[in-house]
Amino acid sequence: MEKRIGTITVFIYNRAIASQINTIISQYSDIIVARQGLPFHHRQVSVIALIVEGDVDQVNALSGKLGKLTEVEVKAVVAKNQN
Repeated sequence: MEKRIGTITVFIYNRAIASQINTIISQYSDIIVARQGLPFHHRQVSVIALIVEGDVDQVNALSGKLGKLTEVEVKAVVAKNQN
């Protein structure tokens, strides 16, 4: 499959599951180009932004696993095919 560039945004409403999130992200480190994490303590949410480069199945698998965690919201966007 063709590699595509995309973003995955992760909103974390319970920091107690941070180790689970990090474990999943580590499993997909081969497609992650960049990662930025920001805690918003005053809003009781943390945000992780991932820039990824992989095939659509890989990006969907990563975002799907993260999205199955409780108190986590995930949005993924993949760029159009650039032939």
